Amino acid sequence: MGGSQFVMLLAGIGIPMLAALNAALGRHVGSPAAAATVLFVVALTIAFVTALMTGSAGFAKLVTAPKHLFLGGTFVAFYVLSVTWIAPKIGVGNAVFFVLIGQLISAAIIDHFGLFGANQTPISLTRGAGLAIMALGVFVTQKV
Repeated sequence: MGGSQFVMLLAGIGIPMLAALNAALGRHVGSPAAAATVLFVVALTIAFVTALMTGSAGFAKLVTAPKHLFLGGTFVAFYVLSVTWIAPKIGVGNAVFFVLIGQLISAAIIDHFGLFGANQTPISLTRGAGLAIMALGVFVTQKV
């Protein structure tokens, strides 16, 4: 496993931890929205410090970026708010399993059409079978 794959593995490990921690914070303070706000303040601070440490020249180019590229923030907010509200109701594992299925479907579509500048990789029978197996796995975990 290369360094990039290892970093993504760690990011994947972090998703359920984020869900569990933020759901618990939301329950503790009695407001999933307040918990999500704190998460974003902490994340913004870390991202900003990282940008400053690695070279912040990219900030100047933001004004020329296509506006639709900023929608990524909307998806992050939706994810954090939804998992903070729903994970306590259906469990962190179940919430993350559905997120994973959504990620696989979305990634397959993005790759298939080469959306947003991604490398174009057509959906094959093997990839479709993998998505079906994952969906079956989610179904089985819901029934246990």
